[in-house]
Amino acid sequence: MTKAIKPLDFALFAVVMLIWGFNFAVSKTGLEQFPPMLLVALRFMIVSVVLLPFVPPPHGRWREIIALSVTLGTLHFALMFTGLAGIDASTAAIAIQLQVPFASLLAAFFFGDKLGWRRALGLATAFGGVIVIAGEPRLEGSYTALGMVVAAALVWAVSNVQVKKVSELSPWCVSAWMALFAWPQLLVLSLLTESGHWTALQEADWIGWGAVAYNALAVMVVGYGLWYRLLMRYDMNQAMPITLVVPVLGVASGVFVLGEPFTWSIAVGGLLTIGGVGIVVLRRPKIAAVASKRV
Repeated sequence: MTKAIKPLDFALFAVVMLIWGFNFAVSKTGLEQFPPMLLVALRFMIVSVVLLPFVPPPHGRWREIIALSVTLGTLHFALMFTGLAGIDASTAAIAIQLQVPFASLLAAFFFGDKLGWRRALGLATAFGGVIVIAGEPRLEGSYTALGMVVAAALVWAVSNVQVKKVSELSPWCVSAWMALFAWPQLLVLSLLTESGHWTALQEADWIGWGAVAYNALAVMVVGYGLWYRLLMRYDMNQAMPITLVVPVLGVASGVFVLGEPFTWSIAVGGLLTIGGVGIVVLRRPKIAAVASKRV
């Protein structure tokens, strides 16, 4: 019998959702002062420094951790933050939710997890919602950025296949060592494809550095710390539906913190996408329950 979530733990779930949802606006603010991949490199650098003293080496799993650092650590975040720099936080908060439908599709392909008509309907609805948002006139000229966020969602789903191969390791061990291997990759990519690094580092104010710290400490250390602790107490089937609040908070952060417009396309597209993802989550696809990755 599934136990009920205690009020204190429900409050902790709410804190995690607030941290993750608000991060869309925080990251968008940080991207005004730092090149995208430089910001993510700094994020992972801090995470590795904070976490590595407390975790053991992933003996026998070095190859898997390095591979994960390429897909989840480098490719996913490079696409996500570069895309976020070119579109509204609200749009990104909705589009990145396609990670769960993508994960469901990969589960069907790699693990023979039957989709069923309900989950198929959820997939179609979720993708349809993003298409509705993409049809907004204000996104004209920003389709590459939106495509990067959607591609980041696909890479996240692929990385979940890899996460299953290191499931015997603690989440902290995976996060810490992945961060250590990811930040040099991101820094090299940033140096090769972005400019203004030294100027950004010199001229960034407390808001810019605060965004970096928030990404590393609030999102990764506090957010995931609480999330992993809660998952030790409750089933993933109880936790995953709660994460549907994140895109709602992401949109709200964009509208109320950044002053982004709240249009009918965002409202309708967001409802379709979140509703579709909700159907997929409630149908409990195997791979979508591996992790809940946020920006």
